[in-house]
Amino acid sequence: MNTSEKIPVTVLTGFLGAGKTTLVNHILTDRHGQRIAVIENEYGDIPIDNALVLKADEEIFEMSNGCCLCCTARTDLIEILRTLRRRDRVDRVLIETSGMADPNPVAQTFFVDEEVAAHYTLDAIVTLVDAKHVGAHLDADSDDGVGHQVVDQIAFADRIVVNKVDLVDEQDVAALRSRLRGINATAEIITSSHADIDLTAVLGIGAFDLSHTMAIDPGWLDEREHHHDPEVASVSVELDEALDRVALEEWLAELVRRQGDDLYRLKGILALDDHPRRFVLQGLHRLYELQPASSWGHTRRTSKAVFIGRGLDGDELRRGLRSCAVKR
Repeated sequence: MNTSEKIPVTVLTGFLGAGKTTLVNHILTDRHGQRIAVIENEYGDIPIDNALVLKADEEIFEMSNGCCLCCTARTDLIEILRTLRRRDRVDRVLIETSGMADPNPVAQTFFVDEEVAAHYTLDAIVTLVDAKHVGAHLDADSDDGVGHQVVDQIAFADRIVVNKVDLVDEQDVAALRSRLRGINATAEIITSSHADIDLTAVLGIGAFDLSHTMAIDPGWLDEREHHHDPEVASVSVELDEALDRVALEEWLAELVRRQGDDLYRLKGILALDDHPRRFVLQGLHRLYELQPASSWGHTRRTSKAVFIGRGLDGDELRRGLRSCAVKR
């Protein structure tokens, strides 16, 4: 099945109180003319979020164990997606994770389950940030896990929505943008009040599809100037040489074996051997894939990659990728 025929999925994440349910309600009540299935990932044994979602024609599904969508909870997600596929066609799926959830296991679902991957495509991971309170969360003592949780959600995002900007001044927003850019160098950042945003900014954006993103913005993988958060790094590498695919896959396998726990995202547009098409690299922790994309045509063949994670050694990553260059 072509990507264009698959059902797009948006994963909505963000810490407690960031405005996720408000955005879900905004999406469900907007006149977009689409049939959207919503999957609510609750934290705790008593479902509350589902009651807060405005009822519409859309179908609402619940899952518990929202702190971590793994093991049983991921199995529940897979079963819900399979159930949706067997019913009348839906135009898209929206997954709202709990405020304590790590979005990584959700995204991994679209890599590890063949049936899900065959019928769904991950459109984007959208992270909401509370402009008023996120600074305190980021400053939180790492022993309680809050700071790390918020950083992880931001680092993993394809798009960041800075919500509740009506509660802070412009200088605060500018400072927060700089701090967010230090955690995530590539995600587009937009602002909102009461999660009232143009839905085209978060739905159907193909942000997780690098071949689509690169067609719109060829410089998307370029590293922008930013200040690094000490906990999380974004490392960009660009090479003029083509890469030897065998050497690349051996290096990637060793990289994820050693650093998979701390490697949140791998993404890149690569020139491999003498192949006439670009290759898209997508990865999550220890999972990655290389898929052919559009033709290089008359465009200069270059390889660009971004690695996002905790405690990454930029020099080591650059040396490692360069070691995979085709030997002439």
